[in-house]
Amino acid sequence: MFEKLAVMEQKYEEISARLSEPETVSDNKLYTQLMKDFKNMTPIIEKFREFKKAQSNFEEARELLDAGWLDKDMKELAQSELEESKAQMETFSEELKILLLPKDPNDDKNVIIEIRGGAGGEEASLFANSLYRMYTMYAESQGWKQEVLSANPTELGGFKEISFSIEGEGAYSRLKYESGVHRVQRVPETESQGRIHTSTVTVAVLVEADEVELNIDPTDLKIDYFRASGAGGQHINKTESAVRITYLPTNVVVECQDERSQHKNKDKAMKILRSRIYEAMREEQDAKIASERRMQVGTGDRSERIRTYNFPQGRLTDHRIGLTIYRLEDVMNGSLDEVFDALATADQAAKLASQEG
Repeated sequence: MFEKLAVMEQKYEEISARLSEPETVSDNKLYTQLMKDFKNMTPIIEKFREFKKAQSNFEEARELLDAGWLDKDMKELAQSELEESKAQMETFSEELKILLLPKDPNDDKNVIIEIRGGAGGEEASLFANSLYRMYTMYAESQGWKQEVLSANPTELGGFKEISFSIEGEGAYSRLKYESGVHRVQRVPETESQGRIHTSTVTVAVLVEADEVELNIDPTDLKIDYFRASGAGGQHINKTESAVRITYLPTNVVVECQDERSQHKNKDKAMKILRSRIYEAMREEQDAKIASERRMQVGTGDRSERIRTYNFPQGRLTDHRIGLTIYRLEDVMNGSLDEVFDALATADQAAKLASQEG
């Protein structure tokens, strides 16, 4: 590992020098790529340098102790330095192992989140809206941009389903563990008797795939235009602005009718379609990976019950990692970092165990 880090440090120095060269600065594509590499390597190199400093302190303390001429106080000081440096080296070594884990190539990409009400009727639809609000409030706290792509609202203010994009650096790296079944236990607004109901909502987090990554043959698409239904006033119902796109090879169907413009609806539908096809390709690829090498936290099984939101107790439980926290109101208001950090840590531990095994 340390030989690899020494080579990386040399490359890091070379990139640092190249970034200040006029020919690099004038080449926007090259500068952007080098800057990205430099940024990705910086936390690893900084940690490696901390390790080397601790190692140097350890060697100095050991040489002093081996010299044999120290008085009692100096000897205690050197021994203390030896033990402290050794502990630091062990800590930095573990941290470096995590930093050197292969990075998910999709981590910096934007995402499309699809939320659908499951068991529980109107209460499930209302909770779908609660989850939509939770994710968008988190996105806002990160300075990310969000846009609704498609929505099927209910009369009581819920969503049978809603698809929306979140754009921002590292969006997928934080949100990728959210795919699965989210269970809610609470007294519904629609319930007069005050009984606790259990409902479920399904969340799917898709990488936003662009046209360069995924080349879709236009002949594989069947595009239908029709009049929108539901909210939107007379204008939206009189024009064929709604779009339905079917991807013929797999029969994936996407509908968009939120915009008055047929063109905008088509663009949004294509965005969702590309991401669904890309996700299907990724799932097929993941299925080929041996089960012992798969991530133990999971990022995709939509039938897996991953979390319970218990409102009477103010409790959130993530069943995959056994995490329980009692500040549900904060979480529902977008305070999700504690949950996401715990999931990322569990994921890293599983990958480390897999490598060492």
